Amino acid sequence: MAPLPLETVTVEQIRELDIPRDEAEKFYQKVQQILSDHGSCRVKTWDNISKHLLSPELPFALHHMMYYGCYSEWDATQLGPPPAWITNLDDAMRTNVSRVLERRGNEFLGLKYKDPISSFSAFQEFSVTNPEAYWRMMLDELNISFSVPPSCILSSDELDKNELSCPGGRWLHGAMLNSAKNCLLPKGRSMEDTSIIWRDEGYDELPLNYVTYRDLNAKVCLVANALEMLDLERGSAVAIDMPMNVTAVVAYLAIILAGYVVVSIADSFAAREISMRLNISKAKAIFTQDVIIRGDKSLPLYSRVVEAYAPLAIVLPARGSSPSVELREGDLSWDEFLARVKHDGTNDYTPVEKPVESFTNILFSSGTTGEPKAIPWTHMTPIKAAADGWVHMDILKGDIVAWPTNLGWMMGPWLVYASLLNGASMALYNGSPLGYGFAKFVQDAKITMLGVVPSIVRAWKYSNCTAGLDWSSIRCFGSTGEASSADEYLWLMGRACYKPVIEYCGGTEIGGGFVSGSLLQNQSLAAFSTPAMGCNLFILGSDGNPVPSSTPAIGELALDPVMFGASTTLLNANHYDVYFKDMPNWNGKVLRRHGDEFERTAGGYYRAHGRTDDTMNLGGIKVSSIEIERICNGADESVLETAAIGVPPDGGGPEQLVIALVFKNPNHSNVDIVQLKKAFNSLLQQKLNPLFRVSYIMPTTSLPRTASNKIMRRILRQQFINDIRNSKL
Repeated sequence: MAPLPLETVTVEQIRELDIPRDEAEKFYQKVQQILSDHGSCRVKTWDNISKHLLSPELPFALHHMMYYGCYSEWDATQLGPPPAWITNLDDAMRTNVSRVLERRGNEFLGLKYKDPISSFSAFQEFSVTNPEAYWRMMLDELNISFSVPPSCILSSDELDKNELSCPGGRWLHGAMLNSAKNCLLPKGRSMEDTSIIWRDEGYDELPLNYVTYRDLNAKVCLVANALEMLDLERGSAVAIDMPMNVTAVVAYLAIILAGYVVVSIADSFAAREISMRLNISKAKAIFTQDVIIRGDKSLPLYSRVVEAYAPLAIVLPARGSSPSVELREGDLSWDEFLARVKHDGTNDYTPVEKPVESFTNILFSSGTTGEPKAIPWTHMTPIKAAADGWVHMDILKGDIVAWPTNLGWMMGPWLVYASLLNGASMALYNGSPLGYGFAKFVQDAKITMLGVVPSIVRAWKYSNCTAGLDWSSIRCFGSTGEASSADEYLWLMGRACYKPVIEYCGGTEIGGGFVSGSLLQNQSLAAFSTPAMGCNLFILGSDGNPVPSSTPAIGELALDPVMFGASTTLLNANHYDVYFKDMPNWNGKVLRRHGDEFERTAGGYYRAHGRTDDTMNLGGIKVSSIEIERICNGADESVLETAAIGVPPDGGGPEQLVIALVFKNPNHSNVDIVQLKKAFNSLLQQKLNPLFRVSYIMPTTSLPRTASNKIMRRILRQQFINDIRNSKL
């Protein structure tokens, strides 16, 4: 149904949305006054309605009516997507970027500098054309401590001549530092200030728990000393496979402080996936937990680690003082591990300073071969993560930052660095983020920046678990991991009195984002407003070359190779072949492959349209089509072959998993499709990830292939969309 123009909305139509007559009449009169004042300017009209009339207590249907009614005649083809949040100079002046530009705008931008809002795009361009000056400024703003400072910010002469693995040049040449040490410094705050706020699920009515910087230092140093007692070779890999709670963060920082390398493994993985990551990284030990407690359920974790033939395991209890399971011979309980250290209560530890290019963390991102790419983070990557938080989410000293995630995914380490390196407090909820308990934690902890993925927002919206809670402390949301739904994010903004959603897209190999939003720009629903600072984006045309940056376009996304913090090596693949081989040149530089299809709209916004290769994004997790197909092909003797595709639903949102299926017997009328889908789901959740689910099965007589026998999944995706439109499925 087409939206009703605001001018035509009546009191009766407002009343139909469960608004009492008196309130409906008052609301109607206020809308009429705003239309009288600003009606010709739809942006100002929506700004006033959203910030002065709409509240979380009013039905979302009214929010929806006002937003779409306001922009009912908006021409997105000429103007770009309509803004849902409008910046203003008073608020902008309090941001990190504004403080810098007010001090140094003329120095950086010369005559281009006017004010922080109108000059923001010029500042982003400056960060690309003058990377040395920009990143020197960021190192100062983040107060990064080096034991040996870099001899230069960027050197284009220090290339790997063998594989050309880093065509973008070498950053911070000669620098020595320790990222964990930098996280433990209070960054202009006191040692008694809060570093972490946390709460366990099920204890939602009890007071919050707090960890000061002094406490965090003591805990991390104690674990670092205990790690020394394991007699591992310096630089060894040590895995973490557990929920993201305080102890996981302590272990993460301690491993890096002591000069070892974290191996990040998501706590949802099956034994096979755990084993693969342990083998690729050659991990020598693993921190894990006996079980995972979610509500009244106890989910196994240590048993999966054992099944994966993990090395020495250090096992924490989910509740109580000792693990609830019997440990293998040689494994250690958390108390036994710490008891090896004789300490006097000070728990001092001298950080191991490392060259900036030394590995700190091995994370994994699925490729198209079935084996996940092993992507090392260095001591440089945390600076990129923290800088993105500083610029794009405007994380200030004393802020409280939450993002439901896990150390197995890049947003877990990102959260550690983006909060602690910015002098903010990290907020951790040890439990499911989908219900009232987490929503109340957001209120009680007074979270100022809340990160989300769309599937979480969808669960909140449908359960209405935020009703009656006060989220007014939130200054902005961050969103990553999946394609967003405009309606769900309009609902989300309304829960916090219309604070902006900063869409943020990057990758594990980037260490952060390449496209984002900003509090100094108007923000539209499910759209990015700017390339990330220091990043230059290109949309490739049908000829494989970049489309002019001023032209709206849709195509494969490519990146300027000069990106601070981006990967330069892979443990189990040729980095140059994966990211640079066969890519076009631009201004003498070979562009970096990303693999997403992106749209640049009128007005300079960007939208993501999913992967252009055979990797899909399910629930914020990138997964190989081949991996899914391998499992589905063996699910039933009637199956000849399958092809897995990800398809975003109408109206936007995360991709749904569709299985195109060829039967051995063309006459497959006796096959129960419903039972077959259940079999697919059971095996995928058992062998790959318990969060994966097949939404549709699409029987077909054959799979379309190229001359080299590669499955053309794009054709299958379009066929599925056509079948849905024609109601054939």
